[in-house]
Amino acid sequence: MRRFRHFACSAVLAAGALLVSAGCAAQESGEGAGASEPRTIKAVSGCGEGSWTDPADLAADRAPARCAEGTPAPQPLTERRKLTIATGTLSAEYVAPLQVAVAKGEFKKEGLDVTLKVLPTPDALPLLAKGDVDAQWAAPEAAVINGVNSGFDIKWVAGNFSPDPKSKSGLWVRLKDGESASHVPMADRKLGTMIGKGSVIAYPMNQALKKHGGGLDKVQFQALGSADVLTALQNGGVDSAWLLDPVWRKVDGDDRYAFLGGQPAGEPLGGMLFGPNLLKDDVDAGVALLRAYIRTINTYFAGDYKKDPAFVAELAKLMKTDRTVLESTPSLRMDWEIRAGTTNRLQSAYRAAGVSEGDPLPESRLVDRALYGEAVGHRP
Repeated sequence: MRRFRHFACSAVLAAGALLVSAGCAAQESGEGAGASEPRTIKAVSGCGEGSWTDPADLAADRAPARCAEGTPAPQPLTERRKLTIATGTLSAEYVAPLQVAVAKGEFKKEGLDVTLKVLPTPDALPLLAKGDVDAQWAAPEAAVINGVNSGFDIKWVAGNFSPDPKSKSGLWVRLKDGESASHVPMADRKLGTMIGKGSVIAYPMNQALKKHGGGLDKVQFQALGSADVLTALQNGGVDSAWLLDPVWRKVDGDDRYAFLGGQPAGEPLGGMLFGPNLLKDDVDAGVALLRAYIRTINTYFAGDYKKDPAFVAELAKLMKTDRTVLESTPSLRMDWEIRAGTTNRLQSAYRAAGVSEGDPLPESRLVDRALYGEAVGHRP
């Protein structure tokens, strides 16, 4: 089917009309997994009541879904599949479950030969829509939603993580005389970030700014390289900055700076995106991929995984980072589920930032929970 899709759209591609080409693929593949015949959902040993949680539960202290260690058990496909997952980086901690799944052979147990390919999101999206890559480890950023609005057949099918409540990755401000963390007027201040307004971080950033009289439409953005964000905040080049792990440790405890907020606890903002290959053409492989990913979380990332020194050393080697850097921040709360309304809140932030195109899309056009539900045996 993949070859047919490429042939049917080849004339359009030759003309360079990429969005129309993606729309052609979308028309052939329908509305993803939901357009196919209903799939048989079987109970999965080791994945009981706690393997599925209410998507509408947005409590910060909610427990993420979990199965028993080593489950859901592999169900090898009858024929081996080669799959490519695009990711913007291999050095970030939130990518670690994929790297561990490759290193520990969890994908291979499902009959999958998985390659992780580093590609920026803008480059990977059209390849995902065309079927040149099978999945993307990213987030429903503005570019993704604008692409779906333009015809891309892409859906968010699994979450990645939410931060530990002790994490202070997020919006930091340099305080002026008389200001405190509870009173920092943010309107008209300059905000330095290496993450553009079209990133999912726009949603929590907008929330934090609004608490202090700001908002994405009321601050001045200054794009900076990853090595320059902290320096600009410290030397006065910008008034505030979005500091990631572990950079925020450099200002934590210094009373000249205040933390205003980060990603909402208990709400993943990214994870796995599928294109037509796994949404429609080969749903079995898509479920197998998510089953291996979920099993990896349950086996290696179920709790505070940084309490295990040997595992931290293994992660540092896989991520090609210093072990002390990993140990300087709390463990992430790895979470394969997607909360209700997240894409609505993201789209609201993108509109506030002026980076959205077209009408807001309903969640059903952007999210599909059925595949990870099948992987853990959840019956809707």
